[in-house]
Amino acid sequence: MTRLSIFAVCAGLLAPASAGLAYPGGTPSFVTDVAPYCASCHSSLSEDQFTGVPAPRVSAELVANKHIAKIQTAGEGSPYNGLSSVERQELIAGIQKIDAATTLKLTAPASAKAGELIDVIVEVTGGSAPVLGIALVDANQRWQASPATSRGWAVTAKPQVTGPDGKPQTKFTDGRNPALPPGTTYVNVDGITADPGAGKFSSVKVAWKLRAPLQAGPVPLAAVLLYGTELSSPHGAVESAYGKQPLGGFTGSSGRVKFSNVANVNVQ
Repeated sequence: MTRLSIFAVCAGLLAPASAGLAYPGGTPSFVTDVAPYCASCHSSLSEDQFTGVPAPRVSAELVANKHIAKIQTAGEGSPYNGLSSVERQELIAGIQKIDAATTLKLTAPASAKAGELIDVIVEVTGGSAPVLGIALVDANQRWQASPATSRGWAVTAKPQVTGPDGKPQTKFTDGRNPALPPGTTYVNVDGITADPGAGKFSSVKVAWKLRAPLQAGPVPLAAVLLYGTELSSPHGAVESAYGKQPLGGFTGSSGRVKFSNVANVNVQ
């Protein structure tokens, strides 16, 4: 993911460590539950993430206005100002291909007994190099979703991550303090590659073992994906003392917040 900031530090995948620094290498120090409301440096792909929010505020958060418009209208002082008009269009085209190709799906059983262990799978295709952030939440609302544990779900073990090479990844989950419970609703997945020009994108999977809530009734589960766009797009990456950074920096809003389907598991 280009700018991975985690909610826990108001970096919801890619919060900056300084005014101009994002987290394109993920958030390996923050091995804990997260929620997407603090991903202020990301843009949203759809209006339905903001049910009940005034229309002007919703419009300001959408990709076209929060990210793409900054590239199109770059003036003096803008990081995009050094690109020619052709290069800007190539950058936008690459970004749009990444967004169009990025999908995520959550699979969970339709029902479970109270306290029963269930398997929940999240499958993701797309996003941008080098890292994705994936979490289980209770709603598809960017500013109001909470970690899935807020609804009574308990993560009983470390999430099982399958990287783009089809092999298990434990780098992120091994960073969890062994004195704390091992299960988290959030993970980084690294090794991500993307070639929007060739239409080639990574596919990954994360499996969670959850204990169902004790209270009966329908209980929601959704997945949220945090990813970037510029590092894998033509003209979108710049070298810095911290390695490759998205051209737009923290204020470019080149990261994305995207939700899966919402599954309502009937707890009996």
